[in-house]
Amino acid sequence: MNPPEYLDIDPRNLHLPPNRASGADPAKLARQTAQYGSSMNGMPSPWVYRGTDGALVIYDGVTRACRVAKLLPGTLIRVEIVGNLPAPCGQLPVIGDYLP
Repeated sequence: MNPPEYLDIDPRNLHLPPNRASGADPAKLARQTAQYGSSMNGMPSPWVYRGTDGALVIYDGVTRACRVAKLLPGTLIRVEIVGNLPAPCGQLPVIGDYLP
């Protein structure tokens, strides 16, 4: 088994999966923002997959990544690469497409 691979990346550059193509669920984002604000203390690393073109697609932690991207612009988050996808993913929207 390969050791986990971690990267520090701006969450605005993470591609959204097809089932969450419009970004974070607004109600869940509001709950997380009320509960945690801009704090990243204890935040689990989002899980991402790497497409054949190198694009990173977030699969677990969309709301967490959107909260950090919105409240702490330019802040890097640590993501865990959990696997590779058999197709390119660069055409998918990124979190930054949905933030001001």
